[in-house]
Amino acid sequence: MSIELTTPYQTRPIRCLETWEQEGWRVKVYGISALAEVPAAELVDAIKDVASSKLPQPPMTSDRYGVGFLYAHQGGNGGGFASVNWWANENELFHHQYESAPEDLSVLRPVEETGGSSACVWDLAVMAYERQAWVDCVLKNDAGPDLESYLHAQLKADL
Repeated sequence: MSIELTTPYQTRPIRCLETWEQEGWRVKVYGISALAEVPAAELVDAIKDVASSKLPQPPMTSDRYGVGFLYAHQGGNGGGFASVNWWANENELFHHQYESAPEDLSVLRPVEETGGSSACVWDLAVMAYERQAWVDCVLKNDAGPDLESYLHAQLKADL
């Protein structure tokens, strides 16, 4: 079996745009875009709105640490893909994926409703980076779990 690619692979800028603080949560906000250096602000704002309602309260419990990451990814067709993620139970990532049509990036719907994909190779780059940051800063840190170091570990690359 062979795969015929419709377009050649092109790197996309993946940038940590900020560490966003919301109702006790500290969340890294990533932007990915096939069209520009960063995705449309409308898409970034939309995933923050979703995160505001999706992130559990209280942020910090005995098994939840009040930290995570989200990403807003504007694809080649202009549509949006976005995700809300947080760490809990020492080594578990809670992951919720959304997408929007190119005509209205502000309306994100869960992929379970749209029949869309869960994550693409550029989204997985963020998730792989965040996994390694969690392992290095929290799980394997000789000095003990360090959430501040985790929050300062931020991906900025063209992948």
